[in-house]
Amino acid sequence: MPVNLNVLLACAEVFPLAKTGGLADVCASLPSALRTFGAEARILMPAYRGVTAKMSTRPVGRPFYPLIGAQKVRLLKGALPGTRVPVYLIHCPELYDRPGDPYADQYGNEHPDNAIRFGVLSKVAAMFGTVGGLDGWRADVVHGHDWHCGLASAYLNFDSGSTAATVFTIHNLAYQGNFNRKVRKSLGIDSLAFHMDGLEFYGHLSFMKAGIFYADAVTTVSPTYAREIQGSMLGCGMDGVLRHRADRLTGILNGIDVEQWNPETDGRIAACFSSRDLSGKTKCRAGLLRQLGLDPDSPDLLVGMLGRMTAQKGWQLMLDAAPALLEQGTRLVLMGSGHPEYEEMISRLVARYPDRLGFRKGFDEDFAHQLIAGADALAIPSLFEPCGLVQMYAQRYGTIPIARRTGGLVDSVVDSSDRGAHPPTGFLFDGVTAPELARAVARAADVRQEGSSDWDRLRTNGMARDFSWHRSARHYADVYQAALDIRRSRR
Repeated sequence: MPVNLNVLLACAEVFPLAKTGGLADVCASLPSALRTFGAEARILMPAYRGVTAKMSTRPVGRPFYPLIGAQKVRLLKGALPGTRVPVYLIHCPELYDRPGDPYADQYGNEHPDNAIRFGVLSKVAAMFGTVGGLDGWRADVVHGHDWHCGLASAYLNFDSGSTAATVFTIHNLAYQGNFNRKVRKSLGIDSLAFHMDGLEFYGHLSFMKAGIFYADAVTTVSPTYAREIQGSMLGCGMDGVLRHRADRLTGILNGIDVEQWNPETDGRIAACFSSRDLSGKTKCRAGLLRQLGLDPDSPDLLVGMLGRMTAQKGWQLMLDAAPALLEQGTRLVLMGSGHPEYEEMISRLVARYPDRLGFRKGFDEDFAHQLIAGADALAIPSLFEPCGLVQMYAQRYGTIPIARRTGGLVDSVVDSSDRGAHPPTGFLFDGVTAPELARAVARAADVRQEGSSDWDRLRTNGMARDFSWHRSARHYADVYQAALDIRRSRR
């Protein structure tokens, strides 16, 4: 990677400024890792309600209109808390200062003008990659993350003043940003681009397809997911476009922030520990059970699960399997929200098994650390999983992942029965039924009971894995260089 390479990462959410899922963690960690390679990596995101209170900012440049269908905006500049990574915020209260999360209001309804809100994000990102740049700085590479930033590649493709190469990362193909074709004019999209070999997708204007079709390089967040989405089962209707662009498609496994997620220094957990001394993990286990009113001395297998309550994450699978697991002696600790039906199912299970099931509604970063540190095993029964981060966090904390064999889970968990080149670290299962999940949990329970040395070996192997961003950032550096070569050859 050239020492003076300027990289702009355009993101809809970045931890700790705004977070609804793993996307925010990725966009927070990757820029710092890129900077260790000599890149001048900067972040661009919207100034949602409350974001400016989390960091010190100053206005840069004058207000401007990025799109004819949008309000006037202004850039604010600061640094990502706890780092030296520069962050640009798009300040436009009419678009971003609202209750709720980045995508929906406080009632869970998507903001009706999301096309304009994220069209502005894409357009401003593209402006950083043109001759004049913004704030006296011009990006050599504009890296858009997920559908929210897909139009950046299209804007730069059609701008005669563009100079930057474009990279587009698919974090989850199931969320595509498909909007009524009538928004085309407000977004400044020429009619020549609205066709099958462009950003038209079944009569809609698609941000996701724009990113895939027009970027110089496309990445996904794991090698297995890159292969899976080229097939009809997980291609979400875009498998044909992805096969067409297969020569530009690369799967790069996400990393994790190994400073935030370090059992030896984590101030959020009951006691720190390492692979050399796991006594602190025993205290974390007891503390977790005690918090939830469960027996802290229980010897039964303690399985945790956390995250957004969606069908994709396998919550239905877990809740269908829960009665059998609880009857067999397994104890469960769950954390999540966003699905009233699932929450009601859990409430009924808690009433039925008050001494075996603990539930924390909502998402709490501190409790997430405590759950992962205290559980014996972590369930990740996703129906599909582009990458996933919790299985990496779990292994780092000596917590054994029990995961479906899909996407990034395959790339980051080695099954206990695998005698290949990599040491085993967990349990994988193939099916999408409750009995198959229950059998995987039973396998884990048997190993833990019958051979504690095998269980300890799984924990030690997992804690020795390197899930830092260093290797992933090096792969991104290669992709950036390839995108620049393509951009230069196109000129």
